[in-house]
Amino acid sequence: MPRLDDHPWSGPCAKGAKHRSHLRASARGLEAKVGEMITSSVSGPSPLVAHSARGTDPAHGPVSAGVGGHGSSGHITSWHHHLVQRSLVLFSVGVVLALVLNLLQVQRNVTLFPEEVIATIFSSAWWVPPCCGTAAAVVGLLYPCIDSRLGEPHKFKREWASVMRCVAVFVGINHASAKLDFANNVQLSLTLAALSLGLWWTFDRSRSGLGLGITIAFLATVITQLLVYNGVYQYTSPDFLYIRSWLPCIFFSGGVTVGNIGRQLAMGVPEKPHSD
Repeated sequence: MPRLDDHPWSGPCAKGAKHRSHLRASARGLEAKVGEMITSSVSGPSPLVAHSARGTDPAHGPVSAGVGGHGSSGHITSWHHHLVQRSLVLFSVGVVLALVLNLLQVQRNVTLFPEEVIATIFSSAWWVPPCCGTAAAVVGLLYPCIDSRLGEPHKFKREWASVMRCVAVFVGINHASAKLDFANNVQLSLTLAALSLGLWWTFDRSRSGLGLGITIAFLATVITQLLVYNGVYQYTSPDFLYIRSWLPCIFFSGGVTVGNIGRQLAMGVPEKPHSD
């Protein structure tokens, strides 16, 4: 008769115990892997995240920084190129206007230069055209710059036909100052003042243009007073200290005219790049 110990009664129990131990080992291994993943995610970014961060971090972007730097350098060069071109055009305009208008004043004996100067080209002192050209360049560049600073771009009659008419009216005002005969200088000054304001209203109408025109007229009048006081040249029949009372009106209308030329030249020019 077989003994009970010879029968495999404990077989199923042993298999169950082995299976449970295997499951516990698998669970411990899974927990270890999950723990490693969590630890790695907390201690440092994954390769994908690190690669993305390297692309956005300025310290890891020498290629993009080089491209941006090249574009900024080209933009600055283009802006300076346009600035030089506009300066030369404005200087040339100032020289031509100075020669023509000063010749008109000399022929009408409104402006008197020393005799040795009258024999020179266009009956003008050698320093008058360069000074007027430099002043025209400064004023013509200043008008669009002030418009940009104030955030008020000038949009009234922005075409070359209007600018040419403005130049013609300015020459006409200067011609009237030499050709028209009034009973006294006060009437002439008031007439030219009205014409100058009419020129500003017709071709400008901006607050910056009005303010700059008045400022230019004041500064130019002071400089002219000093030149006449020092005997560089003189005016016939001065009624406003050493000069004629209508001269500030000429300076005002000239500032508005050159300012409109400068604004027209500045159209389509890239803005000045801001340095950080």
